[in-house]
Amino acid sequence: SPFCLLAEPEVTIVSGLRDTVVSEGDDVTFRCQVSHENARDVEWKLQDVALQNNEMNEISVEKGRIHTLTLRKVTEQDIGTVTFRVGPHTSTAELTVKGEAPCGV
Repeated sequence: SPFCLLAEPEVTIVSGLRDTVVSEGDDVTFRCQVSHENARDVEWKLQDVALQNNEMNEISVEKGRIHTLTLRKVTEQDIGTVTFRVGPHTSTAELTVKGEAPCGV
């Protein structure tokens, strides 16, 4: 059937997320590389909550296939699992935030 020609190639995850440890108040960036450019059905989550692109969460695509999520000024409330999804495929990583060391230690 001619409709087969319209099917887009399935986008898969080539290089997944990595567990990351940062200090409280720092920015942190997660990267996930996919197999094709212009992937449409993509989603980022933190602790199972879908993230929107705003002043605290910067979501972008580098070089067409590298999807990035930058979390600004993370706090201990941000500790948890970061998930990137494209179609049926997901990649997860743990975000660990270290609190400020007490003064004088």
